[in-house]
Amino acid sequence: MIALLFDIIGMTGTFLVVGSFFLLQLNKVAPTSLVYNMMNLSGAILLLISLCYNFNLASFVIEIFWIAASLIGLYNYVKDKSRQAKA
Repeated sequence: MIALLFDIIGMTGTFLVVGSFFLLQLNKVAPTSLVYNMMNLSGAILLLISLCYNFNLASFVIEIFWIAASLIGLYNYVKDKSRQAKA
């Protein structure tokens, strides 16, 4: 039962990451948008959680980088919004 829970968490993360990429390719979101970066961040975190049960070093490392890239995107989003508010 616990394995199923971690599989569901991992698959949800996969759908978020892949879904955000599809939305980007379909021009439904911008790469600098809040939605795109939050979907990537949430998906990567969920995948990282699933790796706590079924560990894989390569997947763990890529999810850490995916989280870092998403956080950079979110930082830039907030910085741009702050800059726009001051203008």
